[in-house]
Amino acid sequence: MVKIKQYLLYKAMHNISFFIPAYNCAGTIAESVDSIMKTNFNDGDELIITNDCSTDNTLAILKELQSKYPVIKVVEHKINKGGAAARNTAVENAKHDLLFCLDSDNILAENSIAPLVDFMTGQEAEVACFEHLSYFSSSIKLIDETWSFKLGIFTINDMLSGSISPGASGNYLFTKSSWLKANGYSEDLGALDTWSFGFKQLMAGCKMVVMPGTHYYHRRGHESYYLRDAWNKRRSVSLRLIKLIINYIDRIHPNDVDYIFSKKGRYSWFDNLKKKPIRVVEQNEAQMVWSEHELKATFSNKVFSKSKHYQKRLVQILTNKTRG
Repeated sequence: MVKIKQYLLYKAMHNISFFIPAYNCAGTIAESVDSIMKTNFNDGDELIITNDCSTDNTLAILKELQSKYPVIKVVEHKINKGGAAARNTAVENAKHDLLFCLDSDNILAENSIAPLVDFMTGQEAEVACFEHLSYFSSSIKLIDETWSFKLGIFTINDMLSGSISPGASGNYLFTKSSWLKANGYSEDLGALDTWSFGFKQLMAGCKMVVMPGTHYYHRRGHESYYLRDAWNKRRSVSLRLIKLIINYIDRIHPNDVDYIFSKKGRYSWFDNLKKKPIRVVEQNEAQMVWSEHELKATFSNKVFSKSKHYQKRLVQILTNKTRG
């Protein structure tokens, strides 16, 4: 009886809330769902799909999938809110602490999730990612390109020095507590929601690890949310992410803050991270770094005045951009 209780407790701690944000994905979502349900879904797990007010045949496909897999829970948005809001809605409706986000056009490798859970648990991490991202266009048998993430512990300094970040894909395992620490997905950054979410998890001190010898399949194509919203508006990416950075001014080296807001940096700092990494200052070192930058004010006043200063500059930059 004791062993049975221990097993049930272990299962409960390792059950997963899979979730998929869905918008106009009638042609791909069934394959994504099958990749979860056939070999990666265990008793006690759940799959939540947020239909973000799709205008194509997505809802009909979801009803067919619910007939095939009755455990699927569909949550409806009455208006289109975007990918970040769809992810947040799913997490808010999730009952487990372990969460895995799979985009509606991507595919999990067979039997790939259980080892990832064990790896994250063994590493005492809050975020665990596959090592490889295998790009495909039409079939997972034909891989176009492979991205590989840095193995072991992935840090905020890795992310801000130009390393390919798991946050850029957004398809990984994490705890609900890390979602709470990061204050959820940012709903004002469009397709940069997953990169910014990974950034916020790391800035909140969450341990992110990459498991060797693992992968998932990432579909590329003209209907990609990222391609529509971020890549095709590349010049605005750095500018949009300033809205994120401004919340962490006291953790970023003041010289790099000045660079990010400069005419030279504001439109290009994100694309130039390999050439000019952004330095994150540890919390216990922040006071010294900022004091050395300017000694005329106390640290708290300095950070406050800097924050207000850059907020005003951000408003001016965005206003000028709108007028332009």
